[in-house]
Amino acid sequence: MEKLNVLIPTDFSVQAEFAYLMVKKLAEKTDIQIEFLHVLNVPDTVTIDPNGLIQTCGEIDVNYVKTQKEIAERKLQNLRTLYGDHISVKLVAGKTTQAVIEHAQNNRFDLIVMGTKGAWGWKEKLSGSETQMVARKSTVPVLSLMCDRSDLVIENILFVHDFKDIQNQDLTLLHKLIRAFNTRVHFLHICKNHSEEEKNKISEGMKKFAEINNIHSYDSHILMDKDVENGVIHFNQMNEMDIVCIGTHGKGGIFHSSATEKLINHMFKPIISYHIN
Repeated sequence: MEKLNVLIPTDFSVQAEFAYLMVKKLAEKTDIQIEFLHVLNVPDTVTIDPNGLIQTCGEIDVNYVKTQKEIAERKLQNLRTLYGDHISVKLVAGKTTQAVIEHAQNNRFDLIVMGTKGAWGWKEKLSGSETQMVARKSTVPVLSLMCDRSDLVIENILFVHDFKDIQNQDLTLLHKLIRAFNTRVHFLHICKNHSEEEKNKISEGMKKFAEINNIHSYDSHILMDKDVENGVIHFNQMNEMDIVCIGTHGKGGIFHSSATEKLINHMFKPIISYHIN
């Protein structure tokens, strides 16, 4: 049975519970090692050593940090009581996004699973969701979701890519899911022009991409739409997919629009994002 080391960052909200329920769904077909991580969001001037000793610059009350740490530790232990001793828990201090990314990478997790409330309008432009920020910067794939997906049947994975860009990608997680759930992969290329020449070029790109990345069985789809976000949403309305898998160059922000981050913030469907090589 395939094994996945999964990190679930938690702020003890219902979104973190959604993340756990999604991981339990994955655990039906693959061996899962689960760790819940809570980040005590404190300034860089606050440190907590491995023995739990707290040090601050003096402007922040040590006792206040100690109290917040104790509350978080109790909540983490409550998760073990609720879900069972098979899960592990970890508390670290720092800035949430950076701490999650560093912990996942340093401890070689296969997947980060995060529930999100999404983000729209100016909130999305200025700050976005924490999940969006982790997906942008993390080299560990991120599975995001907005609601309870405990009833999900994983049969069809939508793989969205620019198939004119043919490169070998790190699709280890995708291969594990294919083997574990015997899923059907659907390649989707979204373009603004749909000429026969363009279509043939994309179809040939899909064949080469599949060969290079060792994907033996897949369905090919080419859809004309105004952009990737709308294309994915419209394709899913016509062909009910279970999970969307899409790469990111990690360049989202105010001055660069990322289709992957838009989907994380807007789409009510589990989304796996990974960094494109």
